[in-house]
Amino acid sequence: MSLSLLWTIFFYGWFASEIYIAVTTRTLRRDGKVNDRGTMLLLWLVISGSITVGTWMRESSGPNVPFGLGSEQMLYWLKLASVVVLIAALVLRWTAVIMLGKAFSANVAIRSSQRVRTTGLYRWMRHPSYTGLLFCFVAVGLHTRNWIAFFIVVVPTTAALLYRIHVEEIALREHFGQEYTEYSKRTRRLIPGIY
Repeated sequence: MSLSLLWTIFFYGWFASEIYIAVTTRTLRRDGKVNDRGTMLLLWLVISGSITVGTWMRESSGPNVPFGLGSEQMLYWLKLASVVVLIAALVLRWTAVIMLGKAFSANVAIRSSQRVRTTGLYRWMRHPSYTGLLFCFVAVGLHTRNWIAFFIVVVPTTAALLYRIHVEEIALREHFGQEYTEYSKRTRRLIPGIY
């Protein structure tokens, strides 16, 4: 199986899984306290726009010269890296979503039965599903094989994701109070030991 085919399968699998998450896990106001502040719509718009523009730039940039380094071997390694990063990102994201179970919501919302999760991936980072999503953006950026397209894909999506995390953490602190504050002191947001 070629790397291009693997990329296509996992990329569209990711896209389909995000639609599935958005449709099936969205919390309605009657089911919990929704504090989304439009972040779900913002994320969808920024992600769609950034990936569309980044992909267009890759396809319209003429000869396929990866990041200005015109080597066939470099092209192969970038394709491989983008596939590996995407697969790892999807495994991380779905593991985090499954671990949260019914507490996971596509929009920023707290359900009355929800508890602060501090085990598994959540022992080392507060938002592992967002870490997985962030690495999906990096994979798409690598797949563009173009510096400008890489930044167009990664920077706006990361900024939108950081805003979403900010909104979510406000909601979590309001709901869980000192318990969430203490948990925040012990764990990093996205990358264990770093951020």
